Amino acid sequence: MTTAMKTQTLRNDGLLRFALRLDGVASGGLGVLALLLDLPLGLPRGLVVGLGIFLVAYGIGVFLLGTRPIRPLVAVVVIGNSLWVVDSFLTAFAGWFPVTGFGVFLIVAQAVAVTGFVTLQVLGLRRSA
Repeated sequence: MTTAMKTQTLRNDGLLRFALRLDGVASGGLGVLALLLDLPLGLPRGLVVGLGIFLVAYGIGVFLLGTRPIRPLVAVVVIGNSLWVVDSFLTAFAGWFPVTGFGVFLIVAQAVAVTGFVTLQVLGLRRSA
């Protein structure tokens, strides 16, 4: 059991820790903003509130993972972030909701930021292998 845990705990993981903590702070911050502000995005308020609650919890979890990265959990974060980016672009452009121009801008901007987190997390995983 101890050997299995040692192989999952990563070394030389400074970039990975940074990327996870940054992702955690940004996700949690976006969640708080979604809960506090009622911006004209064109999305149902209930969806925005639900996403806000999720992002606060997710941000805390990812930040804590950044204090002690474990490869399988980081892989889950990378996959989840990648799906988030795809879903963000679909939300902005697929016509699911009457998204405003401002809403498209914010959705795309945060998707680009999450793409940056994914890139840093993958690079951090590779360096720590």
